[in-house]
Amino acid sequence: MELSPELKTRIEGEISKKSLCLFMKGTPDYPQCGFSQRAVALLNEIGADFHAVNVLEDQEIREGIKAYGNWPTIPQLYSKQKLVGGSDILMEMYQEGELEDLAKN
Repeated sequence: MELSPELKTRIEGEISKKSLCLFMKGTPDYPQCGFSQRAVALLNEIGADFHAVNVLEDQEIREGIKAYGNWPTIPQLYSKQKLVGGSDILMEMYQEGELEDLAKN
């Protein structure tokens, strides 16, 4: 997918709302896939303050975020406007204590 300047601006607007931004399927209160559910559970476990974007509500964002970060799957966590990764990477970071450090900075 070609990322239009308008879509890039919209994505960057979402990413800049808080230092942590999770693009996910569903909402933190009602995740719509197991991977999104795991990402939210990990972030909640460490008490992270994060902004969530439900990609199921916006097909353009859903496809655009994959192109923006060059990452093919959802969820995607951004920290300070930089892609961290998906739920597997978040799990590894959680197990190593790195996710909590990320949330504090």
